[in-house]
Amino acid sequence: MPPSTLRPAHETKHIPILDYPFRALRFHLAQLDDGATNGSALWLGAQCLSLFLADNHKLNKPSLSTHGLSAPARRPRAIELGSGIGLSALALASMGWDVIATDLQDVVSSVLSGNVSRNRASLPSNSGSVQVRILDWTIPPDQWVWDNPYAIASSQGEKQAPAGQHGSLLGPPFDLIITSDTIYSTTLVTPLLRALNGLCTASLSLLPETRCPPVYICIERRDPALVDHALSHARDSWNFKVDRIPHKKLAKAIEKAGAHWEKGDWEGVEIWKLAMRS
Repeated sequence: MPPSTLRPAHETKHIPILDYPFRALRFHLAQLDDGATNGSALWLGAQCLSLFLADNHKLNKPSLSTHGLSAPARRPRAIELGSGIGLSALALASMGWDVIATDLQDVVSSVLSGNVSRNRASLPSNSGSVQVRILDWTIPPDQWVWDNPYAIASSQGEKQAPAGQHGSLLGPPFDLIITSDTIYSTTLVTPLLRALNGLCTASLSLLPETRCPPVYICIERRDPALVDHALSHARDSWNFKVDRIPHKKLAKAIEKAGAHWEKGDWEGVEIWKLAMRS
């Protein structure tokens, strides 16, 4: 990838190490194009979501601690489901968030853990932290654990923690929940929505006086029927208020980032905001 060029993901699948510009930074992100798993390569949803959050979401002001007026403020805390090669998690960290980046074991071991470790030293001094952990959504949230440095939920047994884990373990409550390119299979819609509901519920149970953390889902509308089913299921079965982010806001964020993409490069991308009803 030439310097200062932000190209859409479908043009870069063949590049094993992406030299990826994000704001004033450059991330070096390994990806695989071996067909073993969809999560080991860059996808357009992660690109668009990270640009939207950078332009529209207040990310670098810490929220007030709830441990008393004299306690220091803490950084805002986010969790990402399906982190893939780690772009969105690193982007959030660079803007001041503490982030848990999660994915399945194969993705964590093949690309995610290494990418986070490789780029951690190049983050600004005021950045948040990124911790990598396995999270298998098919495991119900009541079976998740937050004190294991390797996995929140895994069906493949205990192994050592991902390389480069730093600081105290992060966990609920969260101030932001994100996911992209994760609505692609009918069988995974309910596990994904159950996981998102579980994260919101866990956060509210710890900080009941606060609002539910917003959930941002970025999708490519490859299968309109599947997308519509997932959104209606979120609304009707999982107690979420569902709103689409205006197309013009996403277009503005992409333009502001200097991505001179053709309309056809990203016109199928949508960002939806979910919020649990009280």
